[in-house]
Amino acid sequence: MGHFMDTLREIFHYLRQYKSRTFMTMFGIVWGTMTVIILLAFGVGLKRFLSKSMHGIGEQIVILWPGRTSIPFEGYGRDRNIRFREEDAEYLRHEVIQIKNISPEYSRWGTPVRLADKINRPNITGIIPEYGPMRNIWPQPGGRWLNEMDIEKRRRVVFLGNRLKDFLFGAPTNAIGKYVYLGEIPFLVVGVLKEKTQNSSYNSRDQDRAFIPSTTFSAIFGHRYISNIIYQVKDARLSEAVQKDVYSAFAKKFKFDPSDKETLWIWDTTEMDKFVFYFSFGFNLFMGIIGIITLVVGGIGLANIMYVVVQERTKEIGIRRSIGAKSRHILGQFVLESFMIIGMSAAWGFLLAYGMIKLMAMFPIQDYIGTPVISIPVVLITIFILVIVGFLAGYFPSRRAAKLVIVDCLRS
Repeated sequence: MGHFMDTLREIFHYLRQYKSRTFMTMFGIVWGTMTVIILLAFGVGLKRFLSKSMHGIGEQIVILWPGRTSIPFEGYGRDRNIRFREEDAEYLRHEVIQIKNISPEYSRWGTPVRLADKINRPNITGIIPEYGPMRNIWPQPGGRWLNEMDIEKRRRVVFLGNRLKDFLFGAPTNAIGKYVYLGEIPFLVVGVLKEKTQNSSYNSRDQDRAFIPSTTFSAIFGHRYISNIIYQVKDARLSEAVQKDVYSAFAKKFKFDPSDKETLWIWDTTEMDKFVFYFSFGFNLFMGIIGIITLVVGGIGLANIMYVVVQERTKEIGIRRSIGAKSRHILGQFVLESFMIIGMSAAWGFLLAYGMIKLMAMFPIQDYIGTPVISIPVVLITIFILVIVGFLAGYFPSRRAAKLVIVDCLRS
């Protein structure tokens, strides 16, 4: 332990003795460390932003619309309209085991939703309770989502999108427990949508919609057929296989060719997850390569300085070898010195990167590229790179120092 402390004191002595050189060497590592962390933090932030934006519509969901047959099948002609009823969603639930959740969806435009003199004509949607969690629809505090009793009792209750609520009641007003009119029928407001980011939709943004129980919808508006079915798969990797099972199940029920792709229209949002994965992977890989190159340049600078140090201390190395210091002691000292420089530089790099990221988070960039995030994997990757760079930058000059011949050292 005493020998180790002596070595540390000696290293710090040399670092203080050549302050300018030490600073320039450390600057390259500091800059490289800061670059790696900031670039990868932006990559992580962008991935989370894209994921959050795309999942505003829901996670691992598929929207299914009825179409029209384009191939004759078993005596049936082409151009036959396929129409879904509410019970078809339950049929699909039992036929396809990889479906996790499913809901029929009624959809209607044109009916006025009003409160006093405020009138809007949003999309009115009739669904069952499990629709909400699938679509990431969550109520604001004090309210609730639709429940099974609403379905069973055909209650006249409505869940409002937050922007629709603001239009009808005003932003600061609490709408829970109050009534709005859908057409000429009063509906009790039981919940308001908690604000969310949603960059994609298939009817309209949830913030502009009014949701009511499916049983109430069919009773009031008299719709026999639903607009579409929405389901959630258990495993996104099996989504394509599930689509084939869905086609097969409905082909059996509606008597059409399972290979007829015009019969059902499918929007599989898991494709967006694949896009986010590959895009963010490529983006992070590009950013990481830039950061690593910067770190490697700093490591090359450190290695060059260590070669200079070895050259300057050749006589000292010879004296130490002549009084009994072994090659591994010489090797260890110079490797330790390079790691000391790397460690101090990395600490400063981490602190500066943290400060820069906190500063950037104060600017309004969240709505465009997300907020940069220093994640544990980013830190671990950076530390791993630093260890490799530090070892390589210190090992080869140290090995040269350890292999010097004592007589040649003393002659220099």
